[in-house]
Amino acid sequence: MEARRRVALLAALAVAVALAAATAAEGYNITKILGEYPEYSQFNKLLTETRLAADINKRRTITVLAVANGDMGDLAASGRTLQTKRHMLQMHVLVDYYGGKKLHQLAHGVTACSTMFQESGAAQGMSGYVNITQRRGGKVTFTAEDAADSSSPSSYVKTVKEIPYDLAVLQIDSVLASPEAEAPVAAPAPVNITELLSKKYCKSFAGLLAADAEAFSNINATKDNGLTLFCPVDSAVASFMPKYKNLTAKGRTAILLFHAVPDYYSLQLLESNSGKVSTLATSNVAKKDYSFDVDKDGDTASLDTKVGAAASVTATVKDDDPLAVYAISKFLQPKELYKVAKDLAPAPAPAGPKKKTTKKKPSAASSPSDDDESADSPDASDDDAADKDNAAAPSVLAGWVTTAAAATVAALALAA
Repeated sequence: MEARRRVALLAALAVAVALAAATAAEGYNITKILGEYPEYSQFNKLLTETRLAADINKRRTITVLAVANGDMGDLAASGRTLQTKRHMLQMHVLVDYYGGKKLHQLAHGVTACSTMFQESGAAQGMSGYVNITQRRGGKVTFTAEDAADSSSPSSYVKTVKEIPYDLAVLQIDSVLASPEAEAPVAAPAPVNITELLSKKYCKSFAGLLAADAEAFSNINATKDNGLTLFCPVDSAVASFMPKYKNLTAKGRTAILLFHAVPDYYSLQLLESNSGKVSTLATSNVAKKDYSFDVDKDGDTASLDTKVGAAASVTATVKDDDPLAVYAISKFLQPKELYKVAKDLAPAPAPAGPKKKTTKKKPSAASSPSDDDESADSPDASDDDAADKDNAAAPSVLAGWVTTAAAATVAALALAA
């Protein structure tokens, strides 16, 4: 009877571990987490306005020091540019995990932690570090490395949310004082997208954008709020033009917007954060997922749309937050407009005795064609194949977790 109880307990524990693993795999959304607490609404709003929320969501092993509405002080004051406020907020994002337990068990009672401001490259020397100190009575304080001696430290109030070893959201009682982060930063100078592209590598792509009022308007309206644009080099555009001309007006707009990601990615961030990225075409075309996969490819990044060979980043046209523009080797072809390459390849025949068979000619649907309706309109696509691809990774993870949990329970049950 005792052994059965132990097995049941272990089974419940394994299920809990599996659920925790699945939750961690899904990631988190800092704005949704803070959105559950109205007292942090101003802090949460600024995370969105400065585009820092998106950067936080891409990270793992991170601690956010949130400030309640009544304690926002200088952060809520007008007169500062959005970039200055972004720097100040970056000081409140530690690039390490400090849950409540770890916070009160610091070695020697003090430690220094780097912040996203330090990682941004805008901080001078060690000014982007935060000192964490244990005080008497269990009190914990946070102080910016470059804070004046007369500045009061910010005190830990409570833990708002913890996802063990990935994310901790803590409340502190005041904004961290950092002269370096608070230094005025001028608003970015206006950028002429078509002029920028025409000067470096992408004159032909600039011409396509200029000729499509809807695509140009969407991209131009996004560039000051965070945009990464991938422009095919002139030779790539020339090779793709026969297919481009076969697209409908709606299809041309969609494929141009498919080259624009509504978020800023430095080349370093692009290479280190492999995964799926959504594009401006997703929000422009209803019920379509215009996304592609980014992966590290040697010393650069590759972009895989599942249609044809992956494109690679060949040069940096501009990389200055909030705008990044990269020249790429191929014209990106979305699966919503063209058939997925692997779906076109026939499955290998099973091994067996050789028999005389009559070979059938492949049907017209089994090979890509410029006259195919799927290449002419965003409304004709292989959505089923795409859904299967998107579901594959979670299914593998779930199966692995379930199998591992079951094996653990069985082994411990036998040991009992």
